[in-house]
Amino acid sequence: MPGISAAGTLARYFSLRFLIAMLAMFAICCVLIFFVDFIEMLRRAGNYDSDVSGFLLTWMTLLRLPSFSELTLPFAVLIGTVGIFLMLSRSSELIVVRAAGVSVWQFMLPAMIVAFLLGIVFVTLYNPLAASARAEAERLYAKAFDREDTLLKTKNAGAWLREDGADGPSVLHAARSSNQGLELNGVTVFQYAPDQSPTERIEARKAILKDGRWELEDAWVSAVGSEPTLYKHYLLSTYLTPTQVRDTLGTEFSISFWDLPNFIEIAERAGLPATQYRVQYQLLLSRPFLLMTMVLIAATCSLRAFRFGNVQLNALGGIAAGFAFFVLAEVSRNFAMAGLTSAMAAAWVPIVIAASLALTVLLYKEDG
Repeated sequence: MPGISAAGTLARYFSLRFLIAMLAMFAICCVLIFFVDFIEMLRRAGNYDSDVSGFLLTWMTLLRLPSFSELTLPFAVLIGTVGIFLMLSRSSELIVVRAAGVSVWQFMLPAMIVAFLLGIVFVTLYNPLAASARAEAERLYAKAFDREDTLLKTKNAGAWLREDGADGPSVLHAARSSNQGLELNGVTVFQYAPDQSPTERIEARKAILKDGRWELEDAWVSAVGSEPTLYKHYLLSTYLTPTQVRDTLGTEFSISFWDLPNFIEIAERAGLPATQYRVQYQLLLSRPFLLMTMVLIAATCSLRAFRFGNVQLNALGGIAAGFAFFVLAEVSRNFAMAGLTSAMAAAWVPIVIAASLALTVLLYKEDG
């Protein structure tokens, strides 16, 4: 029993040290991101010749900070773990612990548990808050600089939308969109039957999105085999809702982890591309395991005792390995965005590869 009590005390001690180090590095990253992003906001304000107050720029930067800082969490875990391992080694605490019969896997376990739990907290609690703040920041940005990015915006003139509504498939084109994509002007709709045969063409002055329908104003409806007819108001079914269009203002980072599955389903039913949202969802699901992998990578380079020398060089090598992993992960993500691989493979394959290599190195170093 005394041995179990001592092991529990040691595990709590290591866990607290690792948690403090990881959160401290994350806080440092947040401060750096804030100043860099604030400078970028000042540059944009100057480029657009916009009369935006410094308070509003600061507030938008603070709202954008949580979503940007999420991306640095793996770096914080990697560098924080390397730092703690080096401190424990320099103070000979690791040497004493290992001399007492504690294996490398036993004193690594608290760090991996802390990283895993930290990942769960960030995905389930921090991410929804960050997504909500990012959505508000993008709304303020569009209003301040008069630049709207909406679900319906394209790089070419006008906006296109294909969806499978209750009345059958349809293709909608609008010359202009406003009010965050909720109002369309110069609308042309090609309506099809469920068997894909064309049924009617609609030319409308304006379309306003309501729950489950587009309300068309001054619509000329040309049905197959009949003369065009003018309708003051004409309804067209849709799976989109104003909340979904408004909440997708900007990027996938403005959508909460809990809302992503529903949005992916709605986007696909509406005929909108959902690849980036699928990738984001898988990346969030894999984040706790990603943080555990960062601990393994840190351990491969920072457990060497100071008396053997080259400690700083090994630490830099571990950080470099971490950056190499992020390059691999980014390449994998881009492959998924281009449709060359699945979202699940993009998120999980780099983690499996990095964790396998790190475990192999640790087994070779520690168990011969």
